Amino acid sequence: MARKLAVFAAWVVFGLICFVTLSPIALRPETGEPRLDRFVAYAILGALFMAAYPRHFIRLAISLALAAAGLEALQHLTPDRHGHVADAIEKIAGAWAACATVRFVQILIERPATPKG
Repeated sequence: MARKLAVFAAWVVFGLICFVTLSPIALRPETGEPRLDRFVAYAILGALFMAAYPRHFIRLAISLALAAAGLEALQHLTPDRHGHVADAIEKIAGAWAACATVRFVQILIERPATPKG
């Protein structure tokens, strides 16, 4: 049940990020520092996808990087948005940091306890 919830949440967050990234600038939520917003949004996305698909670390890392870069590139097709390489790097860093952290925790949880003595 938890995995199904993680799958659902991951795809909902991805859809929201796509909407916010490609919608008119006036619809973009302002929560503070844009660099931190980008990093945290993609960190949440990376953590959710890693929780949803725990055996696909490399595929997720590559897919999230391609999604971030692709969405930045697609911003050039909108009249009031503009994509930047630096923005894509911030997003990729957030996704990768979260994927690595969640995977590390998953490995620690999966690891059998070693007997003492």
